[in-house]
Amino acid sequence: MSVLFGYLTVFLGAGLGGLLRHAANRAGVHFGLSFPWSTLFVNVSGSFAIGLIAGWLAFRGQAGQTLRLFLTTGVLGGYTTFSAFALDTALLWERGQVWGSAFYVTSSVLLSVAGAFLGLAIIRQLPS
Repeated sequence: MSVLFGYLTVFLGAGLGGLLRHAANRAGVHFGLSFPWSTLFVNVSGSFAIGLIAGWLAFRGQAGQTLRLFLTTGVLGGYTTFSAFALDTALLWERGQVWGSAFYVTSSVLLSVAGAFLGLAIIRQLPS
């Protein structure tokens, strides 16, 4: 598989994943806007899906790199990057790196939320 074909595969999958994410966000409006229900649904369903796909490809499937790139990096990457975070956490844990897994979860959540607050604070300080 050429490098360019790999990028194209991910690009097409990410477009489909983004479409699915948008559909979930639109559907989530029906549950109200006081809590991010659609984001919670996307994160949980994407994490479940990446577990199914990674497990199938690792233990049962004979699929090649193209399908893996399309489904995991592409579709699920466009749908939610939380699924990749969940899989990385699970793999660290399964490899016996319990403290590494805990550090990864804690630092990812705290630093990501801090990054969002910092970004908001910087933009708020810019002149109108």
